[in-house]
Amino acid sequence: MLHIAIAAGLILGLGTGLLAAAGSDFFLAIALASAPLGIAFMNAIRMVVIPLVMAVVFSGVANLGDPRRLGKLAGTTLAFFWISVIPAILIGMASMKVGLLFAPDLIPPEAATRDAVALPGMIDFLVNLIPSNPFAAASSGALLPLIVFTALLAAAAGTLEDEPRLRLLGLADAIGDALIKLVWWILWTAPLGVFGLAAPVTAQLGWGLLQSLAVFVISVIAGLGIYLAVVYLPLLGFVGGIAPMRFLAGTFGAASIAFSTTSTAAALPVTLEEAKHKLGVSEAVADLVLPLGASMYRSGSALFQGAAVIFLAHLYGVPIPAAALGGAILATFLVSLTVAPVPSSGVVTLAPALDAVGIPLSGLSILLGIDRIPDMFRTTVNLLGQVTASVVVDRWVGAGPPDGAPDAFLSSGD
Repeated sequence: MLHIAIAAGLILGLGTGLLAAAGSDFFLAIALASAPLGIAFMNAIRMVVIPLVMAVVFSGVANLGDPRRLGKLAGTTLAFFWISVIPAILIGMASMKVGLLFAPDLIPPEAATRDAVALPGMIDFLVNLIPSNPFAAASSGALLPLIVFTALLAAAAGTLEDEPRLRLLGLADAIGDALIKLVWWILWTAPLGVFGLAAPVTAQLGWGLLQSLAVFVISVIAGLGIYLAVVYLPLLGFVGGIAPMRFLAGTFGAASIAFSTTSTAAALPVTLEEAKHKLGVSEAVADLVLPLGASMYRSGSALFQGAAVIFLAHLYGVPIPAAALGGAILATFLVSLTVAPVPSSGVVTLAPALDAVGIPLSGLSILLGIDRIPDMFRTTVNLLGQVTASVVVDRWVGAGPPDGAPDAFLSSGD
């Protein structure tokens, strides 16, 4: 399978780099010679990430339709999604900050000094969120202003009549599907690309990189547990009237599928069944909130991305001032709500947040190699969050169809 091949590429790259760091000239030559493979792989990722993020963000926002017509149920659902993502990002960043206290000191890879960008102050950052020329922003790789422009354009498209709105959505969906196919092709070259990026970096950093990766994985899993304990379980208890053990028992089947497949969409039929019959969520609420959540609500992925920003900034020695941190949080917030359905999408779509801070995108390749383990845990938290949303919204709003909600909300799948 693909994730096994990527992990194998990472292991071989790490092994080659460690032998080179130990003083082997032969393996040092291999590590240095493999660098072009990593550069080519990252160029391919950069090539596709801007149009892919634009297509996914446009489809996700425009599919909501006119915000004035969403109705109470749909509006409450979206509000829950958006509000609860922010603490996930912050907890991910905080847990990684604590975890890095136990990580070894590393010499930043040379790529950091080559790729880091000058960071604006808070006022300049807010002003620059609105691009004077979206095409210039795209050509220069300024992802965050481009996402803001795309979201505003999609919101405007959502207010159009059905015929022109559906034409634009059809175009965006078709472009997104083609780009997702292209991402799949690129990811099949990832084992070579990951090797070409991991071997030279490990030759420079040695065992410290392995220790730091272990700290990263443990910190992400700990952050996911903290988020579940301090956000979802109290909401379920105080608002939903559901005890933690009843909730975990009532979602065990769906969570098992999500954990093993790393896909909440694959678990959706079981999620619907368990939410309705074991947790008492009304059919009208479950049929709206759970499919919508499977397509756009991934709090676990947001937490992972927040942690990854802090980890990669530490790895590359990139300072994060307040303005850049705000940009990273905003970028992570926007992208986490419209994650593309591709393997390790939480890593691939991390580029806008890294761009906001000035972290080299080459750090993504290192995370790709170890992503399977945190992906299983964050997908499970994604699913538990979607079920929590259905319970909380059901108690707040009650059963009944969303007033004036567009037909897209009544779909039973994504």
